[in-house]
Amino acid sequence: MHLPLPLTRDLVLVGGGHSHALLLRMWGMDPLPGARLTLINPGPVAFYSGMLPGHIAGHYDRSELQIDLVRLARFAGARFVDTTATGIDTENRQVKLSNGTRLRYDALAVDIGITTDIPQIPGFAEHGVPAKPLDGFALAWNTWCDRLRAGAVAPQICIIGAGIAGVELALAMRHRSGALGQPARIEIVDSARALDGISGDSRSALFERLRQDDIILHEQAPVAKVTATGVELVSGAQIEASFVLGCAGARPHDWIAETGLQHAAGYLSVDRHLRSLSAPEIFASGDCADLSFAPRPKAGVYAVRAAPILFQNLRATLAGGSLRRFRPQKDYLKLVSLGDKAALADRSGVTLSGPWLWRWKDWIDRRFMHKMQDLPRMPAPPLPPRRAKGLDELHGDQPLCGGCGAKVAGSELQQALAKLPAPMRPEVASLPGDDAAILSTGDGFQVLTTDHLRAFTEDPALFARIAAVHALGDIWAMGAAPQVALANVTLPPMRGALQQQTLGEILGAATEVFRAEGADLVGGHTSTGAECSIGFTLTGLRPTPPVTLAGGRPGDALILTKPLGTGTILAGEMQGRAHGADVLDALASMARPQGTAARILAGAHAMTDVTGFGLAGHLLAICDASELGAEIRLEDIGFYRGAVALAADGIRSTLAPANRDVSGRMLLPEDPRAELLFDPQTAGGLLAAVGQGEAQGILRALLDAGFDARQIGSLVEGPAFLTVL
Repeated sequence: MHLPLPLTRDLVLVGGGHSHALLLRMWGMDPLPGARLTLINPGPVAFYSGMLPGHIAGHYDRSELQIDLVRLARFAGARFVDTTATGIDTENRQVKLSNGTRLRYDALAVDIGITTDIPQIPGFAEHGVPAKPLDGFALAWNTWCDRLRAGAVAPQICIIGAGIAGVELALAMRHRSGALGQPARIEIVDSARALDGISGDSRSALFERLRQDDIILHEQAPVAKVTATGVELVSGAQIEASFVLGCAGARPHDWIAETGLQHAAGYLSVDRHLRSLSAPEIFASGDCADLSFAPRPKAGVYAVRAAPILFQNLRATLAGGSLRRFRPQKDYLKLVSLGDKAALADRSGVTLSGPWLWRWKDWIDRRFMHKMQDLPRMPAPPLPPRRAKGLDELHGDQPLCGGCGAKVAGSELQQALAKLPAPMRPEVASLPGDDAAILSTGDGFQVLTTDHLRAFTEDPALFARIAAVHALGDIWAMGAAPQVALANVTLPPMRGALQQQTLGEILGAATEVFRAEGADLVGGHTSTGAECSIGFTLTGLRPTPPVTLAGGRPGDALILTKPLGTGTILAGEMQGRAHGADVLDALASMARPQGTAARILAGAHAMTDVTGFGLAGHLLAICDASELGAEIRLEDIGFYRGAVALAADGIRSTLAPANRDVSGRMLLPEDPRAELLFDPQTAGGLLAAVGQGEAQGILRALLDAGFDARQIGSLVEGPAFLTVL
């Protein structure tokens, strides 16, 4: 077997701005062998600012201006870290993260945009909405429009900041509120001159448009405070408003100035190659950068045009080669939306306006978003022309899933296990099919289990956390207290510094999970292989006989502590068809320990964790051991956001078809949700059979503890058969 090419360099991107989004697309189409790519960004999406006024006006759906950074990272083969960068340790070449961890880099690029001073106005943080971050503004605006439609708020808006952005958004808001049948009274206030930085003719044309739309403008009018009923100016004038938007006070993020890197008023100063003037391995682009060699206003056009230069120069830094110069144009075309489907164009003192400019702007914006949303499908390496029979069928078109989607099929596993001899040692008390081995001790019982996962995320720390939670599932399912863990880690080939960093992230994350549950990680084994995989061997203690699969009783309520659908979501992500927000939601749930849930369920008659063989397979295992049937209701089962839609589109984990072999022992409705009963779960929920009289109290305790627990059905008299209603 040929191992993959070793990883030798770490490239870290901080921020999901337009330059980095385009870079991820280019990287996916032409990756640099040997380089590991990481994107750090708080949240799964970035908003394309060029289409924001159109969305506010009601011309675009919110999804049309979202750049799915998780999907782009998957396309680029990059690790996505869902958090905020808070600093750079240039001496040790590490990025500091808000969660307290650090990531090393050989080359670093920063594209984090800018922030605002608006929240410093008294009362704004409580009663106002900043225009950035764009997604928060869009959500708040749509909520306000829903309330306006319902008659719950007065149609009164105040915008703080009379630059191009403030005026453009005022016109958009006027159009949207008018379309809702309640044209809002809109007032714009600015502490200085309005529409500064735009040519005289364009300025005059925008003033006239504001007048036509009855939008009131207050220049040289600083704000004193924002209240629940509106805005109070320093002059004492009161402006009534049920929606206060802040579009002024743009400034850089504070931590840039604290890095020790050369900056201009907090903007990271770069040279003609977009490199920091202080550290040639650090690059910056977009609004957070100071183009020291050619100062320019903050505008998205420069970030977009910087992307190919940044791509080339980062590759040259990591691999050697010549750097390209960034030559920003001296002026750029400003296209300003006018609320309705018309726009104003300003460049070099020339002003034009009309509906045709909106159509042109719309074409430019949609072409950009097409690049971000319609990613090319990169062809898989072709099979050898001469190959053994059956290879085509087993190879298939879908890449092998990670996590529990990579398990051996249940039927093959059962046939192999059936050949094992019965235990010969008297202290081994396991029953066939139990979640873990049970060893009797002098003063109680010890349970022993092992689990191993193939990587499904490029983030080793997140993967380790999920693998630890997943391995603990068998201990929790038997009602035992975790005791000790051994790790078994396989890393892909990489140079020493990357290996040390990666192994440290894995062991640190796993230790945190185990320590929180009272267990110690005491050692293990490492090796190098074709890909990353992580496994743990665990022991747990229980003074009384462990909970097994065999204790279910007729009438027992079935309680499930997590939703279903992780295998389908992970398969959808691998195929570029899952939404990044849905992926992060599922990963966060997978990483959540269930020790508290296990303690609440400690008195269950029977229990298991729902993992590789899906809810159907694991529930039938309880039915087999307890010699009972079961009835469940699809309406009562929780599903991860996005999973049902993916299932309806035919997305399946690679293990799902084999899991469906148990369908001959089931009564199933025609429903895409029914397909998710066969979906392999990684770090899935606990499935417990509890007495009906105790079910509501247990369910209430689980919900109070923050678990999305559901009572999904019950065990019934009869053969081991599953009826799905």
